[in-house]
Amino acid sequence: MGLSDRIKSNPRLKKLALWSLMPRNQARPRLWVKWFLNPLKHHKGKRSLIRRRTRMDVLPFNYFHLGNDSTIEDFATVNNGVGEVYIGDRTRIGLGCVLIGPVKIGNDIMFAQNIVVSGLNHGYQDINIPPSLQEVETKPIVIEDDVWIGANAVITAGVTIGKHAVIAAGSVVVKSVAPYTIVGGNPAKVLKQYNPETKLWERPPLK
Repeated sequence: MGLSDRIKSNPRLKKLALWSLMPRNQARPRLWVKWFLNPLKHHKGKRSLIRRRTRMDVLPFNYFHLGNDSTIEDFATVNNGVGEVYIGDRTRIGLGCVLIGPVKIGNDIMFAQNIVVSGLNHGYQDINIPPSLQEVETKPIVIEDDVWIGANAVITAGVTIGKHAVIAAGSVVVKSVAPYTIVGGNPAKVLKQYNPETKLWERPPLK
């Protein structure tokens, strides 16, 4: 059994390890983790940029990847505490966005402002325990290449957004979105789809 497995299987060792990595009841890593561990563990691509006012709640026990020529703008938050966060090439994460893993974001993607993408859900079933203390559930979010997501959208756990899809501003996406599809609303519904035969974006037929 490796060191990592030994720590995970021993509650006392696990508690000590977590305390050494981040302050109690906080998601933010300690400074020594940020300065010394994370640069060895995580990947920051060529010409990529993380703005100074971005909050990087990134820890070494899950992976973080930022591709080439990608940017995370000011006031965004990135958290890989319960799952890896992967951001591809030439992708821009806009002002004030929140990314909570597990999340995989492809290439050439535009995030507008204040978008929430969270692969995490808190348990609530046991009424004798606060939801904050119950086991968490994770379902990966996948955002394929060339996607455009409008301001204030919410992408929920387990959703896949297909290539070249567009998510309208203010949408709450609770189901996967097919490639070349525009969705909007709460919950998000299909507004248009690209027709390769007519080469036009067309509204779906009324039901």
